Amino acid sequence: MGTLRDLQYALQEKIEELRQRDALIDELELELDQKDELIQRLQNELDKYRSVIKPATQQVHKQSELHEQQRTKRQAISAEPTAFDIQDLSHVTLPFYPKSPQSKDLIKEAILDNDFMKNLELSQIQEIVDCMYPVEYGKDSCIIKEGDVGSLVYVMEDGKVEVTKESLKLCTMGPGKVFGELAILYNCTRTATVKTLTNVKLWAIDRQCFQTIMMRTGLIKHTEYMEFLKSVPTFHGLQEDILSKLADVLEETHYEDGEYIIRQGARGDTFFIISKGKVNVTREDLPNGEPVYLRSLGKGDWFGEKALQGHWWW
Repeated sequence: MGTLRDLQYALQEKIEELRQRDALIDELELELDQKDELIQRLQNELDKYRSVIKPATQQVHKQSELHEQQRTKRQAISAEPTAFDIQDLSHVTLPFYPKSPQSKDLIKEAILDNDFMKNLELSQIQEIVDCMYPVEYGKDSCIIKEGDVGSLVYVMEDGKVEVTKESLKLCTMGPGKVFGELAILYNCTRTATVKTLTNVKLWAIDRQCFQTIMMRTGLIKHTEYMEFLKSVPTFHGLQEDILSKLADVLEETHYEDGEYIIRQGARGDTFFIISKGKVNVTREDLPNGEPVYLRSLGKGDWFGEKALQGHWWW
């Protein structure tokens, strides 16, 4: 391990690097916004001719829908205000709706199968499952109308629905599918219409509840990481803002007993702090030789600090 001074220097370098990257991202986002405006103008021209040009196959429309969702995802990112102060989120009581084990599993699997939601943390998915409430529609009902402003996302439990865009059929969906997710992830209008083909039973959650879960999870995680960093003796001399920045970029990773975390000679790109368990540090002095035991590290110890400066490991 290096000294605290080395770590502070490395962190300052990393913070400056992040600031430069943020500036570059701002420039690129401005350029992308300009390109989006051009794409939108071209899209408007294309829409004028859609009514007289029929696609060769239904697959073309599916691809168009996917491209539309990808554009909407970035264009419609919302910074809308929330009804809660970020410091009060940990005290907010979220609604809870009882469900059978089968319904809970169905909702969880549907979320994990959805491209836009599958990367959520399991704790977030569990809270979403608990907060979803039941909704039922009769046959030939319109659940979602293209162009409307939406605030709900649905998971289908029973029944069958048809999805159309500009009156053209895209697909049908049955139990275990998520739809309407763009409404809670981004502040955008509905990109398609969803109508029932049979009586359906759904589970729903609104945008405000979803965003509360996301923000509260982030706040709790940040607080936990700050408490952990403050408990590490080596970090006692670090300023609060440095600890906060470090907590912002921490990611929890788990390793099985006997699994390699770092291999000698490999490129180092990760800095590790042990929160639980022990690791052994070894070194191979000769090619194909037996590893030489150096020491053991435990909770609060850290290693891989040279990765913050882009150096090779040991």
